Amino acid sequence: MHYALLGFLILLVIAQAVLLWKAKDSWRWHQMIAIITVTILGVVFVFPLAGALKSRSAWHKVKKDLDAQLAQVQAEQLELRYGDPNSPLAQDGVLAMAQRLSKLGTEAGRRWRGLRLTNQNFGDQPSIVLTQPSQATGAEGVPEDAAEDGADGEDNPVAQQPLIPEGMVVYGFGEGQQPGLDQMIPVFYLGEFRVTASTPNQITLTTTGPLLPRQQQAITSGQASSWSIYELLPLDGHEPFIAEGSVPDDDNVFGRVDDELINRLLGKTSDEARQRYLRDGSRSQPDDRPLTRWVKVEFTKPHTIVVDSPDQRGALDGGYFDGSGRAVDSRLQAGAEGKVKFAKGDLLVVKEEAASALQQEGVARLVDTYYLRSLNDYRFVLRRIRLRLAELSTRTEELNFERDILQRAVDATVKMLGEYQTDKLKLEQDLAQTETERKAIEDYNLGLRETVAGMKKDLVRLYRSNQSLEGELEQFHFSIESNMDSLTSTR
Repeated sequence: MHYALLGFLILLVIAQAVLLWKAKDSWRWHQMIAIITVTILGVVFVFPLAGALKSRSAWHKVKKDLDAQLAQVQAEQLELRYGDPNSPLAQDGVLAMAQRLSKLGTEAGRRWRGLRLTNQNFGDQPSIVLTQPSQATGAEGVPEDAAEDGADGEDNPVAQQPLIPEGMVVYGFGEGQQPGLDQMIPVFYLGEFRVTASTPNQITLTTTGPLLPRQQQAITSGQASSWSIYELLPLDGHEPFIAEGSVPDDDNVFGRVDDELINRLLGKTSDEARQRYLRDGSRSQPDDRPLTRWVKVEFTKPHTIVVDSPDQRGALDGGYFDGSGRAVDSRLQAGAEGKVKFAKGDLLVVKEEAASALQQEGVARLVDTYYLRSLNDYRFVLRRIRLRLAELSTRTEELNFERDILQRAVDATVKMLGEYQTDKLKLEQDLAQTETERKAIEDYNLGLRETVAGMKKDLVRLYRSNQSLEGELEQFHFSIESNMDSLTSTR
């Protein structure tokens, strides 16, 4: 192409020269100079023109590529912002995740992360001193305008406010590094504390009750060198234990449970407790407790449910819901009319008694029944655990005391058995000697009986002999008396 253009220009110059040579008789010199100048300029400016056209073509291609990239970036931005509804994974966008993060922030209240343990003392008056590093940005979960006002420096009175208000009851967590995360996150619960002193970059805490031995050991050993302080204890939920990318289906209302995460976090718990998390959201079984049985219903006609309570108060003033289950915290209320409207064909998972009420009203039909584990209210669970541990500690002391008594009784019994064994051996020896003597006595007694029997026989024989002799003597005496009487009478 370049050579063809060059050949065309050469032919054009030759043709121009031929035409000028033929017109030399009729044209004046200034006309010929003008034509030659124009021709030379035309030939010279062809090359800048070609370069400009080539540059324009390149820039046009760049523009098309940038337009394509802009369209792609805008599509990606929309996808990142709102999610991809056509994706089989149905991933949430930034707005949905921001709402979820805001919900978690609302439940957790204000948070102070990255606090460093400076000093600790567990004497008569336990105290823990935490310091905020210079690169920390302050509390999370606070309005942006307040955070901006507090970043102006020493001239701003907000910057001189305490890091955490004094007298506030807070909850401490030890931070640690987790695989795949650059930022340290809370991994260990350290207990409930009260703020006794606070400056813009340092706080002093004291315990509201006795700490567990492992909590105190984690603090004193330096294992919990980095702290997170929470205004409220985080709420339990179902979604944190769902595998990433999993979507709800007919087999599980939340999606596939992350077995690896549950086994890693709850590896030291009982199988029964771990199974409650592994089965969460799956189809229910006949032996499941009524409180864990939830029902998926499909609305057969439009229906409206009132979800907002006429009363309004904060979570710290008495919970998030009233006695009927309607939201009293303005952050959880639906707003407007305070109602949620359902169209025909909408699906909803509710408790078994609520599903029965909707069926009785004739606005919904049963689809399936699922097992949903009961969520933990850590404010009461941890206190119950602490009271239970205190009760178990007292019971342990009682059992140890009873064990000592039983041990002393066992020792005394063993000693007594030893003494009784000695007495038994002596008694057995005495018994053997007694048996020997008894046998000897019996033999002696038998001999005496035989002797007595023989003597009795001899006595009987002698008695009879004596009687016969006595009879003979009486006869002799009678005979003598008769003879004497006869002799006397004769004289």
